[in-house]
Amino acid sequence: MGKETIHTDDGPPAAGAYSQATTDGDLVFTAGQIALTPDGDPLSGEPIAVQTERALDNLAAVLEAAGTDFGNVLKTTVYLADIDDFEAMNEVYASYFESEPPARSAVQAGALPLGMAVEIEAVATRP
Repeated sequence: MGKETIHTDDGPPAAGAYSQATTDGDLVFTAGQIALTPDGDPLSGEPIAVQTERALDNLAAVLEAAGTDFGNVLKTTVYLADIDDFEAMNEVYASYFESEPPARSAVQAGALPLGMAVEIEAVATRP
């Protein structure tokens, strides 16, 4: 099949030279999702739990546009501006992956776009 780019208006628009996700037909690779509303309004002043929920809602919208969902996510990477936010982020994250969660890496990043506290990307399969 070849590379295909994924776009949805239910998630925030790409803020640079990247796609919301790409696929080769079987695997879906998402861009990192941050706490932007679908209209592009930043929620950088909100607590980590609110930012995590918005980032995961954006991720869900991108996965849906690609024809998949959280049940088919193989791996996520979570970038935190402050690793001390891990517990609060993880509480929200766990509610999105209640059964058979994907493999995950969580790392502290030097800084995230727009002063965000969290960014989450995923690799998923298409059913």
